[in-house]
This record gives sequence, C-alpha cells and structure tokens, in this order.
Amino acid sequence: MRNASRWSPTKFDIRGGRLRASRDPHQVGPGSQLMADLVASVYAERLPRHASGRLIDLGCGQVPLYGAYRDHVDSVTCVDWGDSFHESLHLDHECDLSRSLPFADRSFDTIVLSDVLEHIPDPALLWREMARILEPGGRLLMNVPFFYWIHEKPHDYYRYTEFALRRFASEAGLEIVELEPIGGAPEILADIHGKHLQSLPVLGSSLARLIQGFTGWFVRWGPGRRLSRRTATHFPLGYVMVALKPESGDTIS
Repeated sequence: MRNASRWSPTKFDIRGGRLRASRDPHQVGPGSQLMADLVASVYAERLPRHASGRLIDLGCGQVPLYGAYRDHVDSVTCVDWGDSFHESLHLDHECDLSRSLPFADRSFDTIVLSDVLEHIPDPALLWREMARILEPGGRLLMNVPFFYWIHEKPHDYYRYTEFALRRFASEAGLEIVELEPIGGAPEILADIHGKHLQSLPVLGSSLARLIQGFTGWFVRWGPGRRLSRRTATHFPLGYVMVALKPESGDTIS
C-alpha cells in the first residue's frame, strides 16, 4: 500500500479496542452511524479469522479497514477507479472494476470488497475476475447493502438478495463459508429515520444520532436482539459474505 505511514482512520476508528464507525460527521453522517457500526463489527469479527497473506482491497477508497486487517496479512494492494468519490493517497492501481483486472492468476490470498458490488455495472465479470486472482484456499470477504438509500449516484446500480450472492459465488466457482444478514427491521427503520432527520435544521443531526444510538443499544439486548434476528431474514439491512476458492482452483473463465 502506498504511503502506509501516512494512513489515518477515516470511516472507521478503534475505541476501547473495538472497531466502530467514526463519530466525525465529515467521515460518517449522523444518519449512517448505525449501518457503519454494523459493518465495522462484521469485519472486526471476520478479518482476524479469514484474512492472511497477500491482501487486495478492491474499491478501497480511503482504505478504512486497513487498521483492522494490516496485522493479519503480509502485504496490501489498494485498487480503485479514477472517478472514485473517495480520492486516496494509498492507491496502488487505478482501474475500472467492471473490466478485467490487471493482475495475474492466483495473485492474492485475501480479497476485501466492502460496499462496492452495488456500484459495479457488470458484477458477473468482477466475480469471475476475483475468483481468477485468488489463490486456491484464498478468501473473499465482502458486504453489500440491501434496504438502503441510493448513494454515490449515478453509480449505484443494484441491491442483492442472498440468493443472488449465492448464485454469483457458485458460478464463479467459489464456496460460501459464511453468508449472513446485517441488521433487520429495527436497524432499517433507524437508518431511514436517521437519514431523514439529519437534514433538519438545528436539532436534526442530534435526533439522528439519538435514534441510531438507541437502536444500536436496543438490538444488542434481549427482545431487541431477537426482533432484529427474526426480521433479518426478510428485511435485511445488508449482507456479509465470506467465500473460499477451493484447493482444486477450478473457476469459471
């Protein structure tokens, strides 16, 4: 990764040993705190278990997860396209992820694809390319939104069900290790209300933080946790996936 010594936290930071969304409104808006906290938690849990060797961060932006995976891998390669909304000092390769990737077969042991797939107009090609550049035994870690607002327009193309994600992985020759919803109905309602409230003058941002903070607390305990899990099957805020390239190395070209 270029300029690694100049990296600093952006979207995520670490407080009390826990990866969480930044509380800086210039990094994460008040109405997006809960979603970003949920994404931080799924990567904080999975990166230590699945990231290793040569890692490539596709659609890296400002490399917000670098602090979470750098101690678990040997090298980091950062890739994004030239028209990204998140200009980065750390970009190693500038390329369009909807086209063939400029890397040799089996170049990487870990791929991170965080909040990116919905912005790719030709997702099937990217899935094939990810499978191609993964070493057999390598892992893909990714997340996508589902019940979520239009963002980074006009480059916001799709929302994926778990069935679409399973189909893409299967057709690329990857095996799913984990595929779980991120959040359920309580988190969706908090996200929608937070994004509307944050635009109100004077108290909007404070109200957005309040409802997001309360919902985050509510779904960590008892009835709230059960309600979130029970509704997540049909009303997911998003998904997290870990996929494996089989040792046979067979992928769809």
